[in-house]
Amino acid sequence: MKKVNLFFLMAAALPLFWGCGDDGDDNGEDPIVTPTVTAPKVVSTSIADGATDVPIGTLVVQVTYDKDINKSSDASLQPIVTGGTLSGSASVSGANLTFSVSCTDYETKVTITIPKGLIGVTGALADAYTFSYTTAKKPVTPTGGIKATPLTTNAQARKLYDYFYGQYGQKVVSSVMADVNWNHKIAEKVKALTGKYPAMNCFDFIHVYVPKNNWIDYDDITPVKEWADAGGIVQLMWHFNVPVSESTTPGTDGSGVTCTPSETTFKASNALKDGTWENKWFYQQMDKVIAVILKLKAEGIAATWRPFHEAAGNSTARQQADWTKAWFWWGYDGADTFKQLWVAMYDYFQQKGADNLIWVWTTQNYNGNSGNYIQDVDWYPGDNYVDMVARDLYGSDATANAQEFAEIQTTYPTKMVVLGECGKGDSGEQGQMSQCWTSGAQWGHFMVWYQGGQGSTNTMCSDAWWKEAMSSDYVITRDQLPSLR
Repeated sequence: MKKVNLFFLMAAALPLFWGCGDDGDDNGEDPIVTPTVTAPKVVSTSIADGATDVPIGTLVVQVTYDKDINKSSDASLQPIVTGGTLSGSASVSGANLTFSVSCTDYETKVTITIPKGLIGVTGALADAYTFSYTTAKKPVTPTGGIKATPLTTNAQARKLYDYFYGQYGQKVVSSVMADVNWNHKIAEKVKALTGKYPAMNCFDFIHVYVPKNNWIDYDDITPVKEWADAGGIVQLMWHFNVPVSESTTPGTDGSGVTCTPSETTFKASNALKDGTWENKWFYQQMDKVIAVILKLKAEGIAATWRPFHEAAGNSTARQQADWTKAWFWWGYDGADTFKQLWVAMYDYFQQKGADNLIWVWTTQNYNGNSGNYIQDVDWYPGDNYVDMVARDLYGSDATANAQEFAEIQTTYPTKMVVLGECGKGDSGEQGQMSQCWTSGAQWGHFMVWYQGGQGSTNTMCSDAWWKEAMSSDYVITRDQLPSLR
């Protein structure tokens, strides 16, 4: 049976109802006047007609009329979208018609038509209404000025760098931090939740000082090799622990060491002086890490390498106080000492043949808060010692991500800029990756920190955040990676 539009029946019948009755009488009484039912008219749209620079992606659109409205019962009547697609069905509440429109292309005109018959009131149907907007211009990522080759001549590291360089400004590569830092358990949880693995897994040498076989045997590279053999990219970082004092012997349970300067007598400046206990520890621990990296090299595995992260801490605050210090020992003696430590590590790694690495330095950018902080450009080790520049952000929305990215890319125009760490912070959830991307934060890669207690992954991001990220057109997952070995 053919559907009958309820509005059309009511609209047609109403004048007849008002027309029934006497046209007047001969006693001088006023004639009966048929009331006029006016059709609803559009008074505003949430995206203004003719708007430009509208973000790409899926947007909620609201059309507001001058009176409460009803929606046709004919499900085939929906807003008509050209240049994009309608997502789901339109709904009505009060005077508002609401629906979602998706357009993932930059610089595209999207036209929306509300057809006649979709909206009305008893006795009158709203006329058709058309409006349009244009999506934003594609953000310009200055890949032309970015160095096309890494610092190293190692073939595997160059192949990995070439991949990052080729996708930069196109999509963001996903990653997660390892649980207890020498496995891929968290990545497995992300796969169980979303159906996809992150493209990268980050391993930390935080416990490398512990004698092997007492806790974690870093000499056993099986977890790292498993990840690489499955097609994933390897990331390495190092929370470089030091003894709390010269007389302390680190325990096999992880006790007796720290990264925090207030908890140790270890001086960063002494690490570079021959004959000091700090110097001896510095090189002993580097030797342990290098031994593992050389094993990976022998397996044809290259990795990103992010040591000495977040060096400046709060030390760049304009108004100095007890809390405006570096929060890791490697930054506590200031920018010059930090840069010397970085260069010393870089040179020592090259000397030992650990050249299968892409070196990543982490800046403290403070989201343009120039009133309270100066930028940490004095802490930058230099173009000859850094391949990529990272930033760690927690609880930053898409707008803050975009501002950070733009400022860092402008400051370091020859380097790819990446999101070294991210997750929930005091101000809330990390901005969704698709929103960050369309806002202009086109990070080369992102890495979610672990132990956040969020959802089924126990990371610093919720299940909803992970599902959105791993299904986004802008995010690269492990199954999308080319062969990099």
